[in-house]
Amino acid sequence: MEVEDKGALVQSLIDVVGEVSSISDYKFTVKKQYCNLARRLKLLTPMFEEIRDSKEELPVETGKALVLFRDALQLAKELLRFGSEGSKIYLVLERDKIMNEFHEVTAQLEQALSGISYEKLEISDEVKEQFELVLAQFRRAKGRVEAPDVELHEDLLSVYNSSDATINSAVLRRLVDKLQLMGVEELTQESLALHEMVSASGGDPGESIEKMSMLLKKIKDFVQTENPNLDAPAREKSTLASCSGQTSTDKNHKSPVIPDDFRCPISLELMKDPVIVSTGQTYERCCIEKWLEAGHGTCPKTQQALSNTTLTTNYVLRSLIAQWCEANGIEPPKRPSSSQPNKTTSSCSPAERTKIESLLHKLTSGNPEDQRSAAGEIRLLAKRNADNRVAIAEAGAIPLLVCLLSTPDSRTQEHAVTALLNLSICEDNKGSIVSYGAVPGIVHVLKKGSMEARENAAATLFSLSVVDENKITIGSLGAIPPLVTLLSEGTQRGKKDAATALFNLCIYQGNKGKAVRAGVVTTLMRLLTEPGAGMVDEALAILAILASHPEGKAVIGGAKAVPVLVEVIGSGSPRNKENAAAVLVHLCGDQQHIVEAQELGVMGPLIELAQNGTDRGKRKAAQLLERMNRFVEQQKQAQAQSEAQQSQPLTAATAVDD
Repeated sequence: MEVEDKGALVQSLIDVVGEVSSISDYKFTVKKQYCNLARRLKLLTPMFEEIRDSKEELPVETGKALVLFRDALQLAKELLRFGSEGSKIYLVLERDKIMNEFHEVTAQLEQALSGISYEKLEISDEVKEQFELVLAQFRRAKGRVEAPDVELHEDLLSVYNSSDATINSAVLRRLVDKLQLMGVEELTQESLALHEMVSASGGDPGESIEKMSMLLKKIKDFVQTENPNLDAPAREKSTLASCSGQTSTDKNHKSPVIPDDFRCPISLELMKDPVIVSTGQTYERCCIEKWLEAGHGTCPKTQQALSNTTLTTNYVLRSLIAQWCEANGIEPPKRPSSSQPNKTTSSCSPAERTKIESLLHKLTSGNPEDQRSAAGEIRLLAKRNADNRVAIAEAGAIPLLVCLLSTPDSRTQEHAVTALLNLSICEDNKGSIVSYGAVPGIVHVLKKGSMEARENAAATLFSLSVVDENKITIGSLGAIPPLVTLLSEGTQRGKKDAATALFNLCIYQGNKGKAVRAGVVTTLMRLLTEPGAGMVDEALAILAILASHPEGKAVIGGAKAVPVLVEVIGSGSPRNKENAAAVLVHLCGDQQHIVEAQELGVMGPLIELAQNGTDRGKRKAAQLLERMNRFVEQQKQAQAQSEAQQSQPLTAATAVDD
């Protein structure tokens, strides 16, 4: 073997052992064995350094043995790294497999070391003695088996095989303590470790990883329920923790379980700023950004290759999360903000910017034909891509388009409101559109424009209303009555646009009364019962929000809603069942509605929903069943007391006759 080959080979061994030395904090289930292996490997460094510095050639057999050792050393490094960074749950569930791999690698290392003719090498006696010691330790470790923690393994299987209602809390508490999954940081690291395994599997996670994901979810729910004030890193405080103020003084209070759809698949936390990636999956922005920054080019959940790294805010999901938070008495999560916001800038070419400036010049020309054509072109440019949306706003188009909302030319008006809709897709533009006074003009179009213009005006209000402070502004400027009108008389698309805007606006408590007074409940009830209307999902979602308002509850109750709600609970989709149950929970604060629902046979469907519904549906069904059972008991007690009182005069009269 040439000297150069020897030097490169031995240096690669020194480098890999150095990498092994940098690995630390092995998980407790493998800590003893892995620490011992890492320590033995580090003890070989002096020998490799002396071989590297020696001028003698390596014996052929020793060279071959070192090549075999390098291969085994790479396997050992990966094994040790997983013992430090891998999933704690996996290391317990698959302990037999892990230990088999450990013993195989140990045997390969021992076999390779045994092939080194160390007595023929030009190395010091001390290093030879140290090598003999390490080799003896490897030989002794070959057949040694440490007793596993049987209880921990059985606890994990017990939790996996138990339903949420039957899980033993003592077992869960023991698991959390042993696995050291007590804080947000530890739970997030465990979640990331599982996602790394999915990524390494090529997108086919297999049954064991699915099992581990389910276990982690149950552990996460338990930890959050037991400790509502769960500590999170200072930069990412848990929403539930920061919103639990009063719950910390009430030990009997249980935090609501977060629906799976509202959790980030990476962190398992309630999402504050949900964004959509190119595969259509939604993640918490900061989590997916970390994933992408780590060099991954795939979707963590599906393992599909990402066609691009664009992150699009999921406004609909953000609104649904805000609604769920309100329904459960939790402050909606605040999106992380920066003291120095990173304002989006456009990468449009100079030629494109010149074209935009030319179009803006036409908007100000006063010529109706030029204004119409320019507004139409800007509408299309703003629809095309994000760079255009930024460049058009930077050029000063927004106030010019706002002025055109009141033009008598219906086509120009339609182009202007649609251009604003397309521009509002850019987060930075939303505030500018509202600050330039666009809302009154958009409301004017919503009332007086062509049907397509009205539809796009409703869609624009929805887009702007995802910013919480805009909900107040839009509601106060008279947008809700014309939205209700569009919901009632618009095309199918118009009804959908009006419904999404109303849903978003009514998340703000002050807008609920406005919607009720505008007659939205009558329209929603008609859409619920109208054959082929295709608006059941939207109608129930809005009713579920309005029912929490005193005026909304009263009007819904008076609109003969109970029979319709009972029918939906019995035969609707899972999401519609949960929304119908949510409305009924509010209505059944009144005895007349409890009696009506019971007479319509709601008990059976409620029991089914409590057992097999969505997480929220189960909770709402359980609330209704408890309320109805309590009412039945009260009725029985009242009847018994009445019968007892009626029998007393009869007994007294009989005594007098005697």
